[in-house]
Amino acid sequence: MALQRLDALVILTLTGEGFERRGGGGSGYIKETHLGQLSPHPEVIWTVSPALSLDFLVNQDFLELVNGLESDFERQYVSQQVEGKSDRVLVVGLHTDNLTSIRFADGLAEISRLIETAGGKVLQTIKQKRHRIHPQTVVGDGKVEEIALAAQTLGANLIVFDRDLSPSQVRNLETRIGIRILDRTEVILDIFAQRAQSSAGKLQVELAQLEYMMPRLAGRGQAMSRLGGGIGTRGPGETKLETERRTIQKRISHLQQQVNQLQAHRSRLRQQRQHREVPSIAIVGYTNAGKSTLLNVLTNAEVYTADQLFATLDPTTRRLQITDPATAKMFSVLLTDTVGFIHELPPPLVDAFRATLEEVTEADALLHLVDLSHPAWESQIRSVMSILSEMAIAPGPALIAFNKVDLVDPDTLNLAQEEFPQALFISAQERLGLETLRQRLAQLVVYATSPRQNYLNQPHLN
Repeated sequence: MALQRLDALVILTLTGEGFERRGGGGSGYIKETHLGQLSPHPEVIWTVSPALSLDFLVNQDFLELVNGLESDFERQYVSQQVEGKSDRVLVVGLHTDNLTSIRFADGLAEISRLIETAGGKVLQTIKQKRHRIHPQTVVGDGKVEEIALAAQTLGANLIVFDRDLSPSQVRNLETRIGIRILDRTEVILDIFAQRAQSSAGKLQVELAQLEYMMPRLAGRGQAMSRLGGGIGTRGPGETKLETERRTIQKRISHLQQQVNQLQAHRSRLRQQRQHREVPSIAIVGYTNAGKSTLLNVLTNAEVYTADQLFATLDPTTRRLQITDPATAKMFSVLLTDTVGFIHELPPPLVDAFRATLEEVTEADALLHLVDLSHPAWESQIRSVMSILSEMAIAPGPALIAFNKVDLVDPDTLNLAQEEFPQALFISAQERLGLETLRQRLAQLVVYATSPRQNYLNQPHLN
């Protein structure tokens, strides 16, 4: 009934005696009737009446019945809206043959965390296992119907898939389900739109969103409104997304020019730092690994920190005084907090944030920070290493430091120590192991900058 947009359904039972239709089929007289209808109650999807007489059914005012149902559904919807302004999200996960069970579970946990970071509330997760993705609807036809029924039953106003969707898949799903459909990349872009504070960050986010939305403009806003706010609607805005492609393309070209200028500006700043022979270390790692917290603790910076994914986007550089292990002299290094990485970082973000990501490739060395308390820490290490290997310029040598060791059990700690015997184990929040970290950073800088001409002996660095 929900899929066919029916308000009520009449069921007739026959006596089996009396008049018989030519060609067979149901025969007899109407014995009793039942009236089925959808229910706005969250725990009861539909109701079926007790046996009714035909006279009662004939005299039933169906217009009044339908109007009453609509009023009940409207009151239920309004009460859901009053509960909170956050989007009510239904998550859909597809387990294909190329995913392990662990990787699939980690992906679902991550997309739920991303939705919460974006301000949404996950009501339920629907899973399906298929050999491959359905080319039109991602999941099978039966699962699409299940998603539609679950969305109506739970009062969801947004459905998020745990993977990237093609424009045609989004249109097909929105047409069949009647609710906004977002993919993983769109949720990440929305978080970036909320987190961007500097003009450079906002510039790069708008470019990433427009480049991602460009092939998805056809059909958007026709079947359903995307005004009203919520996940996936922040950033460049409805007016930009629904204007002519030519106008949007001009805007993208203009933004790309500004990003190029930003890239050139940051390149000049890096050249000035290199001219002064000040070594630099970039802190890299999976999102929410604790990079900003570590920068604050080591350099007394005041970078925003929170237990959220992508809490900070803009790179922050601060001076750190460390001791040369050979001469025992103090010297300065520049420590840069970079944007967090994530599994399969969306290509639009990689392209738009190339000016920011160059802070990684231009650094003399890297400090790879890992959240050891995360269940998928091994997978996160592989994701970060994969992103670093795909950069146009190979980054410098890296030191791995496992963070949040105060939150892990001994078995996990022993496993990490066996797999990464050269790594450091610290807790930025509890200030554990920081002195050893400073010593290892000094050794790393000496090794990374050894071709330079005795920079440690420069008077202005001592």
